[in-house]
Amino acid sequence: MKSSYRQILNRYWGYDDFRGIQQQIIESIGSGHDTLGLMPTGGGKSITFQVPALSMEGVCLVVTPLIALMKDQVQHLQRLGIRAEAIYSGLQQNDILRILENCIFGGVKLLYVSPERLSSPLFQTKLRHMRISFITVDEAHCISQWGYDFRPSYLEIAKIRDIHPEAPVLALTATATPAVVDDIILKLKARDKQEETSFHVFRMSFERKNLTYLVSQTHDKPEELVHLFQLYQGAAIVYVRSRRRAREVAEYLMEAGLSATFYHAGLDHAEKDKRQEDWQQDRTRIMVATNAFGMGIDKPDVRLVVHYDCPDSIEAYFQEAGRAGRDGLPAQAILLYNHGDRAKLERRISEAFPEKDYIRQVYEHLAYFFQIATGDGYGVSREFNIELFCQRFHHFPIRVHAALQLLERAGYIEYDEEADHQARVRFLVSRDDLYRLNQVSDQEERVIVALLRSYGGLFADYGFIDESIVAQQAGLTPPQTYEILKALSQRHLLHFIPQRNMPYIRYMQRREDSENVQLPPAVYEERLAQYKERIHAMIHYAQSDHPCRSRQLLAYFGEHSDHNCGQCDVCRSTAEEAPSATHHILQLLSDRKAHPVSELATLPYPQDAINAAVAELISEEYIQQHDGLVELS
Repeated sequence: MKSSYRQILNRYWGYDDFRGIQQQIIESIGSGHDTLGLMPTGGGKSITFQVPALSMEGVCLVVTPLIALMKDQVQHLQRLGIRAEAIYSGLQQNDILRILENCIFGGVKLLYVSPERLSSPLFQTKLRHMRISFITVDEAHCISQWGYDFRPSYLEIAKIRDIHPEAPVLALTATATPAVVDDIILKLKARDKQEETSFHVFRMSFERKNLTYLVSQTHDKPEELVHLFQLYQGAAIVYVRSRRRAREVAEYLMEAGLSATFYHAGLDHAEKDKRQEDWQQDRTRIMVATNAFGMGIDKPDVRLVVHYDCPDSIEAYFQEAGRAGRDGLPAQAILLYNHGDRAKLERRISEAFPEKDYIRQVYEHLAYFFQIATGDGYGVSREFNIELFCQRFHHFPIRVHAALQLLERAGYIEYDEEADHQARVRFLVSRDDLYRLNQVSDQEERVIVALLRSYGGLFADYGFIDESIVAQQAGLTPPQTYEILKALSQRHLLHFIPQRNMPYIRYMQRREDSENVQLPPAVYEERLAQYKERIHAMIHYAQSDHPCRSRQLLAYFGEHSDHNCGQCDVCRSTAEEAPSATHHILQLLSDRKAHPVSELATLPYPQDAINAAVAELISEEYIQQHDGLVELS
């Protein structure tokens, strides 16, 4: 390994050595090989591309769908003194142009982009003039139609490879079944390379020996939840399916005397930041959240992750559960389940895939809502208030949401449901004129000083600001700071663009007559069949009593293990049942006849308990097994 890799790691991150398969991945991409890294949540994915990016000439292009994670990583890298930039939905054209020019001329080492940006003519034109060291594809399972989170925009990466065929690709994922792995390689493979020599694949075991998986069968989830927090100590996340449920569960926990708050995509930027920080700093113990929370969150000491509602795939469950115990200390991942959950899961199939005629109706109503005529609309982008849309056209939000996602996959629209446009500021007067002003209040002056101290370049161009940081620097509350920034903007001392958190829709084609909207099998029928399989796999996991939970999860991702964890609810039940199973087996064989091994499976015990009892009896030479038969020794 190049000594510079370890030196870079130590200089910027303070670590003495790499862990897991980080070193192999870095060496592979550093040597110019297309590389696929399969690493569990918390496995240290970001190090595998950030370190080689700093050792190589040019810009590392990082494709990721996670805007919040993108912003966090760029801010963290910038604090370390590393030149990193990000382009995502919501940036103004002049901001995008400035960043792209800096990547060509300004020594930027990492450029993060959302996959939607890859198809932009401006982006592709500027990309041709960049020196690209390599392309990192984060959340690489999104490129696979077999993946649980397929995103059509990821298919644009193939076009980027055509622009820079010399640049190797590093694909990273924490959730990939064998079929998804094969599809990732197929979709990302350079056109001039043979498939068998295209990718170096490195797999890190998905087994988390410090993490105990439990399924708790309960008819009273709120009471069981309180009981769990009395039983287990430390920071926790509770995952729920809806924003309303997040608020209700958090309020129930607070009424029970527990420290809790809730988080979902509908909260404004400042409130989300405050709640996340309170939880990360242990001022709040329990975060009740939708799946909008957790991706990219760096809190290693989470002791408990509870799924109050059942996720709709093993992949989603495994990724969210994996946020517990990243520090390597014992942690629990608990799924609360009852038979009512099975009906809810199966109902999600029709919710996620409404009838095609309904999808066409939503497409037509969308055009009425935005007043877009047939044949018009290409490239038009509009903020989308789903509540108002549903009120006007008598729809249910969950069905509209599903219809929009399918229209996006079919290429008709781009639907960004969690657009988070950070506040921006630019001074409209010169620095000298600003210092000569004498008609500003004390509070206004404190806000101006906070802006100047915290952010550079605001006289030359718009800059992103965090209103909560400005408020803290100025000794004011965020609402006070917001009002002062508005007042300064009205007086033309600066231009303040407030933070917005409104989904938007962009038309990717001219508006069609609704009857001409096509939903091909790859978008609808094939995806529906895959979704059913994932739902049924989740139901099977929740209801099964064998084998070990960890082994079940590993097998789903193509990793086979004979090792039982000894801690999950299945293993605990097996340990309790084994003595009784042993007695029952000896009683069955007491007739001194040979019995088919399959007959043992009819005994009223979990299969793991029977297997454990048989193994022990054979080792103790009480019984013998041969030719599919078992009998007393």
